[in-house]
Amino acid sequence: MPSIKQNLAGSPLPDFRNFGVMLRILLGVNLLALAAALVRSAGIGDWLQRFMEMAAWVQPLLLFNLALLALTGNVLRRLPLRLGQAAVLLPAALSAALFVDFWRFMGVDEGGWQRVLRAALLGALVAGTLLFYFTLRVRAISPALAEARVQALTARIRPHFLFNSLNAVLSLIRAEPRRAETALEELADLFRALMRDHRDLLPLADEIALCRQYLDLEKLRLGERLNVEWDIAEMPGDLKVPPLMLQPLLENAVYHGIEPSDEAGTLRIRFARKGDELHIDLANPCSGGREPQGGNRMALANIRERLALYYDLEARLETGAVKLANGRSEYHVHIVLPCRRTTS
Repeated sequence: MPSIKQNLAGSPLPDFRNFGVMLRILLGVNLLALAAALVRSAGIGDWLQRFMEMAAWVQPLLLFNLALLALTGNVLRRLPLRLGQAAVLLPAALSAALFVDFWRFMGVDEGGWQRVLRAALLGALVAGTLLFYFTLRVRAISPALAEARVQALTARIRPHFLFNSLNAVLSLIRAEPRRAETALEELADLFRALMRDHRDLLPLADEIALCRQYLDLEKLRLGERLNVEWDIAEMPGDLKVPPLMLQPLLENAVYHGIEPSDEAGTLRIRFARKGDELHIDLANPCSGGREPQGGNRMALANIRERLALYYDLEARLETGAVKLANGRSEYHVHIVLPCRRTTS
């Protein structure tokens, strides 16, 4: 089963294709160059000049190595830890040495083999420093991921849903025993899925199936007051998404949007793939034109935290109330996820 994209489930190296990882490498290397320029400068006055001179050497190497790491990222992450780290350090050292030797050959730099060796050592040292940073970051984030999972488990299903669903099933036992049996099986499947280990990305089809089970149970409880519209045209079901990402949002939509109203309401769920991004839109009635508060915001904050842990800066979640032409309001949730296929 594929692990989450961030280096949170024991992956030996970070995902070098991840925008957040790239940004941290860019910032880290430039901060190191800035510090080196400060050390080498005679004073604050020529600090910036020193940094600009150093940047002319550092930036081409940095961009080359970033491109190389992005292209070979999948291969590197399948290697054993030490071998993968060596496969990162070696190109960094070799490219730095070749770059200095090229400028020596062109007559721009007069350094000899000692300068080439020093460049190789500095390249390896910078790469090693960044690898050490990512290792420390993984150790710091892993407890945060565990905490987010615990919060999600404790806040995912409200007790009133369980009690009301059981009461709805009890009312069907004599009139529709087969439907009552099916509802109990769906309820058992739902709670079994909630209690699974959720460190791995799951196929989108599994997440949708779980959400359908949940909404079927709510439909049993709310009857004609709950209408659901799905738009999943030509969406590959094997795309990977974080587990239990949609169910808490659907639960909030039912609890805050459908249940408080005496009128029937429609919950709309739409999936669309745009290039390398998966767009998910949820819309539900919003009473009074105000955004839901309290538990809804806690659930949204929890999902934002989990998306950041899974995808770093590549995912986003946007929410807000929208005024419709008929004077009513809807609460919209828009999620964007990277949808590169995850290899085993």
